[in-house]
Amino acid sequence: MLSLNNLTVKVGNKEILKKISFEFAKGKIYAIMGPNGSGKSTLAYTLMGHPAYEVASGSLRLKNEDILSLPPEKRAEKGIFLSFQTPLSLSGVRINQLLQLALAGKKDPLTLRRTVQKYAKALKIKEELLTRSLNDGASGGEKKKMEVLQAAVLDKEIIIFDEVDTGVDIDALKTIAQFLDKTKGQKTYIIITHYQRILKYLKPDKVLVLADGKLRKVGDGKLAKLIEKKGYEDVINS
Repeated sequence: MLSLNNLTVKVGNKEILKKISFEFAKGKIYAIMGPNGSGKSTLAYTLMGHPAYEVASGSLRLKNEDILSLPPEKRAEKGIFLSFQTPLSLSGVRINQLLQLALAGKKDPLTLRRTVQKYAKALKIKEELLTRSLNDGASGGEKKKMEVLQAAVLDKEIIIFDEVDTGVDIDALKTIAQFLDKTKGQKTYIIITHYQRILKYLKPDKVLVLADGKLRKVGDGKLAKLIEKKGYEDVINS
């Protein structure tokens, strides 16, 4: 589905990711964990094509197609979605307007509105948040729910959630995890997180541990529990 081969990434003159190789399969849930500064968000931005992140060597292929030369909007068209770690507020732009623009008229406004309302209800998002400017007056947890709603409506094949559990209380976390599990279908989820908390409710098929820009460990859900118990240093060095 999405294949990384010896991917090395720089920001300016600094090498952040070092020869990362991994194959993300269709319909699976992956958790990417690691201490601060390990390269988790850099990997997410690189997959999405952020121009600040230079691929110094290696390859990135989606369905066996080289996508390294594609800008973010083309990668999105190919089926990749990346959530914001810190969702922005957009004054004067409502969620329906944003999604209508993103979908480029592929859904009529009434159908889109009904879809948004259905997902908002499942995510326990207040109706008033749908009629305000995007994220205006929303809490941290509400903003993350709105990111999940956008991902569901846009319906991409590979969905990268960058710290969707940060700033979210336990009830919102359960709601988000249950929603993602129910709506996953054949989508590939890549969950970037520091902690095991969301993985208690959204079971990963594989857990990847990054440290110092390298892929240091790969395991199942038990690896996340071990990290919670022993910490990154002990697990990485074991």
